[in-house]
Amino acid sequence: MKNSVSKYSSFFLSGVILLLLLAAYFSLPSFREFVDTTIRVLTNGNTDITRAYFKDFGVWGPVAIILFIILQMFLIIFPSWIPIIVAVMAYGFWWGSLISLTGVVLASYIGYFIGEKLKGVFLTKIFGEDKLKKMDFWIGNYGFGSVILFRISPFLSNDSISFIAGMLGMELKKFIYATLCGMVPLTLAIAYFSEDPSKLKEGLYWIGGVGLVAYAIYILIDYKKRRKNSNSKA
Repeated sequence: MKNSVSKYSSFFLSGVILLLLLAAYFSLPSFREFVDTTIRVLTNGNTDITRAYFKDFGVWGPVAIILFIILQMFLIIFPSWIPIIVAVMAYGFWWGSLISLTGVVLASYIGYFIGEKLKGVFLTKIFGEDKLKKMDFWIGNYGFGSVILFRISPFLSNDSISFIAGMLGMELKKFIYATLCGMVPLTLAIAYFSEDPSKLKEGLYWIGGVGLVAYAIYILIDYKKRRKNSNSKA
């Protein structure tokens, strides 16, 4: 029973946050109007209208996107690339990419320090023992390259990678550098396809496919290297 609760605790946390947002949506008319208007603007297909809408928010527009990227660490039901698409649609290729990368770096710092301070018990309850063990294995064995590959593929779950890096004591500068090495090309690629919504779905598949292929090649090369070193020692 305990293992079952631990296994689904990350979904439970996401559900609680989602329920709070739904409660706010149905109980606060101003919040509901804001959400409805924002969704309508983002899905209208007119870039000029979208950017004019977000321009009215001033500095709070980018701040809201950055805060959502940070919150997304705990919302595993939301893909990490959604805020990137929103940022690019709202602020264009370069500014949208910069806002997204700023959010990712801040979220990575926060996640790293949470993992470093709270260690295993608390995070196991949040993300589940099985998931943490899996991420522990990849970062423990593949370190820098593992962080890059989990970051660069939009279809690999990486919501707990910052926490694990902090738990394992991975060097902070090394972790942030690996995060940027993965997120910069991913962000620029998503930003490129986000400027033409008709190509976005196909673009995400291409990005994910390239990331998974690179991931498989890296593991294969590393496996052969480890096997060779093991045989030489024997």
